[in-house]
Amino acid sequence: MNRAVQVAMVEAGETADSLAGQIGVDPKTAARWVSHGRIPQTRHRAQVAAILGKDVTELWPDVLKRREPAWFRPWADIEREAVALRGYQLSWVPGLLQTEAYARATLAGEALTAQEVNELVAARVGRQELLRRERPPLLIAVIDESVLYRSSYGDRKLMREQCAHLAECAELPSVQIHVVPADVGMYPGLGGPFTIAELSDGGRVAHVDSQAQAQIVEQVGEIATLDRRWERIRGEALPRGRSLELLGEAARSWT
Repeated sequence: MNRAVQVAMVEAGETADSLAGQIGVDPKTAARWVSHGRIPQTRHRAQVAAILGKDVTELWPDVLKRREPAWFRPWADIEREAVALRGYQLSWVPGLLQTEAYARATLAGEALTAQEVNELVAARVGRQELLRRERPPLLIAVIDESVLYRSSYGDRKLMREQCAHLAECAELPSVQIHVVPADVGMYPGLGGPFTIAELSDGGRVAHVDSQAQAQIVEQVGEIATLDRRWERIRGEALPRGRSLELLGEAARSWT
């Protein structure tokens, strides 16, 4: 339990239901804010602190220790609160499914210090804890088959371990991995990667990657467009069982 939040709620005469009503979230979401390690989304954090008459850092000191880039933190908050995540990746293994070595390889050649790389890798790997918590979100990840056979600077061991890790993650009850086979040809996924998060209050938010900073999308019309694209991409992917076989085949190809 987060004692600081619990005590502040008692002192302010607030409950999860009353906080939820003032902020516009599901009471279950507000109740989770009392749990250790559960930090409200950026857009809600200041509101909660103001209602309770405290500073954000008094209630959630871990905010100061976060290693994600500042621009990525709003999505990391959404990701933690999501009950379901549907993501598509064209060129990389999804961040929630990367090994530490693969995550490090994706940053090679960037204008970063060794310390910055270490922090970014630690942040990315740390996000994966949500897949193994007591009540993990449902993660449905669709990836292009080319991802499995794209060399990481010639490091075959790295790719073998990454493909094996994907197969291991695919066995988790809350994780589904589907592969779009190479013989599909052109399909809507070539437009680029994105993830749609479903929240406990029924809200939905998307994260769209780009070569610059990624975007968080909340507009209903744009989410609907991504929904249609998702269904078309998912329709081209292999079933879960066949995708798992393909992950094993890819791992063996790197021996």
